Parts: sequence; C-alpha cells; structure tokens
Amino acid sequence: MTPTLVRHHLSHAGPAARVDLWARARDWSEIQERMLVPLYEAVYERLEVGPGTRLLGLGCGSGLALVMAAARGAAITGVEPSSPERFALARQRLLPDTWDARAREATRLVRGTPMDAADAETPAYTLVTAFEPIGCRTGDAEGLGELLQGAKPLAERGAAVVLAGWGPPERCTTASVLHATTGPAEPVRASCRDDLERVVQEAGLRPDGSGRVACPFGYADLDSAVRGLLSTGLCDPALAVSDPTQVEKELTEALHPYQRPDGTVWMPNVFRYLIARVP
Repeated sequence: MTPTLVRHHLSHAGPAARVDLWARARDWSEIQERMLVPLYEAVYERLEVGPGTRLLGLGCGSGLALVMAAARGAAITGVEPSSPERFALARQRLLPDTWDARAREATRLVRGTPMDAADAETPAYTLVTAFEPIGCRTGDAEGLGELLQGAKPLAERGAAVVLAGWGPPERCTTASVLHATTGPAEPVRASCRDDLERVVQEAGLRPDGSGRVACPFGYADLDSAVRGLLSTGLCDPALAVSDPTQVEKELTEALHPYQRPDGTVWMPNVFRYLIARVP
C-alpha cells in the first residue's frame, strides 16, 4: 500500500541494524500493502479520479495506490521521504524499462520532499493523498503537517487533499494485536477522532467531508501475518528494546485467536479518511 502504516521507521543506524530493510520492504509490497486497497478505491471513486486527475502521492511507499490511480487514467507523481527500499520497489513497479516515453511522462517518482517534485513545467496537482494512516501510535502524525505544507504550493486552488487514519480501537482488531507486542516500550494508543482534523487545521486546509472504509487484514497463514505486520513498522519500538525472536513470538501468540480452521488469519478493521481542500 502506500506508504507505511505509520510515519516512523527504524533509522538506518542503531536498531535498524537488527532489521533486514530490503526484506521488510518486500514483505510490505508483497503482503501488507494490499490491505488498504478498499480505502484507496473508496477515495478514488468518491473523488472521481480519472484522466483529468493530476495526483501527488505523499509517502508513496512501493506505489500500489499510484498504480491504481494510473489505471484510472490519472497522471501521477509519488514522493517517498523515508524509505529508499520501498522507493526502489516503486520505481520497478511504476517505471519499468518497457514503458514508452509517453507513459513515462505521466509518471514521476521523487525521493525526498514535495518541494523536490516542484517543476515549472508540471501543471498544478488536482489531488494530494497521504494514505499512510495515523492514530495508532503516539506521535505517528509527526512530519505529516510538514509534508502537507510542502505540497500546498504545488496544488491548485480547491484541490482535494486526502488523509487517512485508524478507526475506533473497538473496530480495529489489528490494534489489539499490535498492543500485545509493544508492552512498556510504547503502548499503542487509542485512536483519536480529532487527529485528522488537527493536522488539516494546522496545515491551513479546509475540511470537506470524510468517510469510513472496512479494511480487513487477511493472510494466508501465521507466518505471512507476522511478516506483514512487522513490515508496517508498528512493532519497531518493541524491536528496539527486545530480541526480535521474542517480538515475533509475542506477535504470533496474539494472532492465534484470529486464525481460522483453514490456517488463514483474518482481522476486521475500519479506517477513516478525511477530505480537505486547498484554500
């Protein structure tokens, strides 16, 4: 999916040495990213994304949301500020060597900030997305306002800006599973309904509607579920202070109640999105 499920990832020093970042990026791309497809589809359908859309995706990750927009005919630009591994996968997915020049002109990928995507020859964007959900962990909205501030000058007046967040804890099964792994390191906090509104207000945007989307997390088996959830970065606080094997063990145990008789794992979740407008 987009970008990660949280804005914070292990740095490339210190605790990161304990994580294979390339393997994690592949797990995100191959296992976890698709879990938010219903969210992307709902937003694109509501905003009628199509050939006239010029989309700027903030925190594009390995690019699945951009692929879906491009399939609708949108011209897409993806910005990935934090994960070079996911960015490399996005380039493989969105800029294959087999594409002709015309197809490449409608697709841009930028490693860095929104201002790195500024180009006098590129028309103003009609849609800005930040699909990485906030509201699951304390501080997971840090940096989002800065990204939005950087994107505002690149969007036309009245352009839609879409943010995503976790729904109520009682409707997000995955939140309770993740809570079992964080322990004293950094408890997964209860989602706050006002998180999205606060970020929009601080960025100087005008709220213009919201919605909720069911996004169940489904996996072929426990191993896939563990790898998928670890790829989100939500277990990083625990990995920073605990043995990775122990974290995986605790995560596996927390997932057992959601394993079905055929071995698959199924966790219902609800995510929320907020639409704002550039004044």
